[in-house]
Amino acid sequence: MRGLTLIVATGDVERFRAALALACAHAALGGQARVYAHEAAVPLLVPGGDPDDAALPAHGFATRAQLLAEAHQAGVRLIACQTGLAAAGLSFDALAAGTEPGGLISLMADLGDARLVAF
Repeated sequence: MRGLTLIVATGDVERFRAALALACAHAALGGQARVYAHEAAVPLLVPGGDPDDAALPAHGFATRAQLLAEAHQAGVRLIACQTGLAAAGLSFDALAAGTEPGGLISLMADLGDARLVAF
């Protein structure tokens, strides 16, 4: 199965949750998946609650924190844009477990025949 690389380009939590859910589904089917948080999306890699968390479970949706944990357990590679990390003033230690630093050049260099999707 071809790999799947997802680029999240904004700080939109709904898009980020969708990207994580898609990556987890791909990993559950045996594929390799990567989620790259670009610039403004990097803060979404910090575990924690969101304003709509209370309403999500009632509709059968996972929270961002739950999806981050599920992605880590499923072997999804979470990658934080190093420039975005610096711009947000975040410490790398604040990010979700298993997150690795990276950039667009290394992401594209390692793409191979994986599918590339932008959110």
